[in-house]
Amino acid sequence: MKAVRVHRYGEDARIDDVAEPEITGPWDVLVRVGAAGVCRTDLHVLEGQWDAIQRPELPYILGHENAGWVLETGSAVTNVQPGDTVILHPVVACGLCAPCRAGEDSHCEASSFPGLNTDGGMAELLKTSARAVVKLEPSVAPADVAALADAGLTAYHAVRKAVPLLPPGSEAVVIGAGGLGHIGVQSLKALTGAHITVVDTSDAALALAKDLGADATVNPNDLHPAARAVGEPPADAVVLAVLDITCGGAHVVFDFVGEHGTEITGPAMLRNRGSYYAIGYGGTLALPTIDLISREISVVGNLVGTYQDLAELMTLNSQGEITLHTTTYDLLDAVQALHDLDAGKLTGRAILVPNP
Repeated sequence: MKAVRVHRYGEDARIDDVAEPEITGPWDVLVRVGAAGVCRTDLHVLEGQWDAIQRPELPYILGHENAGWVLETGSAVTNVQPGDTVILHPVVACGLCAPCRAGEDSHCEASSFPGLNTDGGMAELLKTSARAVVKLEPSVAPADVAALADAGLTAYHAVRKAVPLLPPGSEAVVIGAGGLGHIGVQSLKALTGAHITVVDTSDAALALAKDLGADATVNPNDLHPAARAVGEPPADAVVLAVLDITCGGAHVVFDFVGEHGTEITGPAMLRNRGSYYAIGYGGTLALPTIDLISREISVVGNLVGTYQDLAELMTLNSQGEITLHTTTYDLLDAVQALHDLDAGKLTGRAILVPNP
């Protein structure tokens, strides 16, 4: 079968012919991939950022956002059968360790993470487990939902955690309205009564955010250079604009970028007792501890959500509350899709489709 594999860090992925995966255990589920999302994490994988954490054996197949159709199951699988349309939780969890029993699938002590430490789903077939599949209605097109498996799930998980902090009339700021951020905006609209301000350097992304329910938008490129920072980071023009819109700062900032300076401006957009939710990554967060104490600021990390989060997200998707905005590529054009993502040419999410 055709598959998109990383061979060496710092180089483009390659399209390879590889052996098809096979059922080897009673809980295995073999899925014919209908669509695979292209994630900024895939870029970080290719850069080698995940090597020290996941230690994958190279080469291996990229891809951790997948939906498709069940092709074959192991002998113990009862929740799905061949032909079922499914979306896949990106973490293959054991179900037996303490985190799994507490419902924290993403922190499973014996998990695998296809696309990060084992073969993923930028391929024609993917082997996963019964515990990772969520059955969908037969009418659902995998390309319409695949990226919800991680981008949607991560954004939804972060917003879901922040719901108690965002009563009606509160202020939420979303940094980055791309593949994750545009889902974050929809999640905020579906779950909270917060006033939503979105910050992005792309006019197209901001227009999409407005269409999805954002109340205000800020493009740093539109701010006159003379109005920009003179002194401390809170004097930065972007921060000042957000502080003005939010009447003194956000109750919660959702940073879907996490690098290129947003890890500096994001916390500066908070009001006292505000919370900075880090979702994107790549940068280094440096906050004076006296600021954390005197302003009672909280910093919250956010990994991919749980199986229950994914089930809730798919319910909202079926109700039309949360949808994906995508650009579709043939699986064989995966390298171009990755380049387009890296160059900031995409609005929403890139989706790879095998054999379109």
